[in-house]
Amino acid sequence: MPRVATYTALTVLAAIYLLPIYVLIITGLKSFEEVNLYRMWDLPAAFSLETFARAWLGSESQGFRGLSNNFWNSVRLTVPATLLSALLGSINGYVLSKWKFRGADGLFMLLLFGMFIPYQSILIPLVQALRSIGLYGSIAGLIFAHVVYGIPITTLIFRNYYATVPGELVEAAKIDGAGIFGIYKSVMLPVSMPAFAVVMIWQFTSIWNDFLFGVIITPRPAVQPITVALNNLAGSYIVEWNVQMAGALLAALPTMLVYILLGRYFMRGLLAGSLKG
Repeated sequence: MPRVATYTALTVLAAIYLLPIYVLIITGLKSFEEVNLYRMWDLPAAFSLETFARAWLGSESQGFRGLSNNFWNSVRLTVPATLLSALLGSINGYVLSKWKFRGADGLFMLLLFGMFIPYQSILIPLVQALRSIGLYGSIAGLIFAHVVYGIPITTLIFRNYYATVPGELVEAAKIDGAGIFGIYKSVMLPVSMPAFAVVMIWQFTSIWNDFLFGVIITPRPAVQPITVALNNLAGSYIVEWNVQMAGALLAALPTMLVYILLGRYFMRGLLAGSLKG
């Protein structure tokens, strides 16, 4: 009985937590005439994906752009930024955990300090720096900003994970003649998959959902990520809330799928870094 009560309580809490998703989906499936604050819980009169098509392709008559081009902008931004920040964090974590040098701890603390710097405080120097290297207003500039800002958290995760790897493996590789990069490639990288899972899921979600960097670094609609385009998904005269809800669901779908399909690897990776050795 205690287990039944526990599962019942958890099911009720999960249902309450998912209520906004329910409203999001059914509103996106409704026609504009059906959208009503007093009937927001009612199911749509007929099943139709027309609203999602309008959110994806846009509507010239209503004067708003669709999300299709911006969706692929986010893909072109998120995938390379996630891979680069994970790779750099892995190398940093490896060096800081297994190749101690004078000032290593101080350098690590400086890197961690970057986690606590708010985005808003560095926007002006960031824009100036991107202008000076010719990356302002481009997806490449967004990738650069997210990779640099992701280094502290990725370094922390990998350093903590590599600290649990037995030092005897590194010493054995040194005896066999492997250098710093040889040890990383042959010893550390093969056992890094749990940490990579954590970092890549974390970075993918953070980068995909970012709005501030997108709206500041890419002012042109043609190169903006989907989160910025979603903010502009409105007609010239009225706001079609069913289209807005459909667009919000399309924008959230990739990160939802990542956590639904890969969430167990995220938890395994966190536990692997905390329980080993």
